[in-house]
Amino acid sequence: MKNIPVQEIKPAGNGETFDIKALLAAREPERYSLHTHYLNEMMVKVLQTIGYDVGFKSGQGQYLFDRNDARYLDLLSGWGVFAIGRNHPLLRETLTSVLASDLPNLVQMDVSVLAGLLAERLLGFVPFLDKVFFCNSGTEAVEAAIKFARRATGRPGIVYCEHAFHGLSYGSLSLNGDQIFREGFGDTLPGCHAVPFNDLAALEKALAKHDIAAFIVEPVQGKGVNLPDDGYLAGVQALCRKYGTLFVADEIQTGLGRTGKFLAIEHWGVEPDMVLVAKALSGGHVPVGAVLSRKGIFEKVFSRMDRAVVHGSTFAKNDLAMAAGLATLEVIEREQLVEKAARNGERLLTFFQGLADRYELVRTVRGKGLMIGIEFGAPRSLKLKASWTLLETVNTGLFCQLITIPLFKEHKILVQVAGHASHTVKLLPTLVIDDGDCDWIERAFETVIADSHKVPGAVWSLGKTLADHAMKARAAK
Repeated sequence: MKNIPVQEIKPAGNGETFDIKALLAAREPERYSLHTHYLNEMMVKVLQTIGYDVGFKSGQGQYLFDRNDARYLDLLSGWGVFAIGRNHPLLRETLTSVLASDLPNLVQMDVSVLAGLLAERLLGFVPFLDKVFFCNSGTEAVEAAIKFARRATGRPGIVYCEHAFHGLSYGSLSLNGDQIFREGFGDTLPGCHAVPFNDLAALEKALAKHDIAAFIVEPVQGKGVNLPDDGYLAGVQALCRKYGTLFVADEIQTGLGRTGKFLAIEHWGVEPDMVLVAKALSGGHVPVGAVLSRKGIFEKVFSRMDRAVVHGSTFAKNDLAMAAGLATLEVIEREQLVEKAARNGERLLTFFQGLADRYELVRTVRGKGLMIGIEFGAPRSLKLKASWTLLETVNTGLFCQLITIPLFKEHKILVQVAGHASHTVKLLPTLVIDDGDCDWIERAFETVIADSHKVPGAVWSLGKTLADHAMKARAAK
């Protein structure tokens, strides 16, 4: 795609009106050249290589619209941010109202009423916890949990699970189970140790030295939609109590209704010492994260008046973020989105399990509510096996693009793989999808997966093209 020369942006002045809508419309043709010139050029190349450079111009609820007004069903929802859908009218009205109210906001030497109200509302959903610390994102919530755990216990160690994802700043990066995110960034936080997910014996061995401040775990691992065994989280809780380690549940992606419960831990009846939420709490407009904690932990961290500001974040508790959180919780309750996620999730999981029974490339289906993973694996038939092996030799996990790209181009469904070198396609739709959307999903996946079993065929022609791109990229390194 030919880059359009980047124009100089002239600041408004001399009585001119600053019109963001007009500026956006005027500069829309430069979308990719602006990013190539000033931002992440590699991301632009990825979009252009796989044909995702359609120029989305608007979004409403579960739908996206491109430059030609074609409608797409979004099964990424901004990695789970848009649980209540894009541009929900209640959220927009709430934020507009806050902006029109001339609130003092971030006085710092004062406390916010909106922050108090959001904390009260959140803890109403999680009655076994007592305090809330607000921050700006999920990774900041993880960073805070590390500090709080070390301060509260006086211990240095943090244990996490293999294949986990907890964020990309240095503390949270130290708890990531995927090496690709760490490569080239030097040493991470000392005292952090990984154990296999679903392995209580390994966890007990790690905790037995009594030097571990916290064990942090995603109730459902986001990078593969990996579910805990039925007794795993209860066992985690028992071991943490036994060895004096704090049990931290990272619900940044799974929380606020995603799995068909307000928190995913409710499926297994456990009560961690800290719960981390973010993503969906923002409503998609103003970033916000939160650490929900037992009172005793807070009292160790904020233990005296001179320690009242020992940990914080400049923009945490800002009025727009707090109002966005309140409006999001209101929508979730008012529209019964937790129950809706459970109902639609059960329907889709049943459908995808049927695909696994009928198609040999579909290895297994996993999920809770509207967090669903479809894992593909090596086929039995010789023709399919030869084609699969070719792709896997070039790039592990490349086959999944033979599913996601046709879904996007031919069926207008936006979905992606669950992680780097993964064989799992992950659905993370908004919680507002309806029966018609479920019909759309089922038709599209049935068609694309059926086509992937035809060799030769259009899907495998795409595979050869992708393999060629991958080999050229490897040769250019």
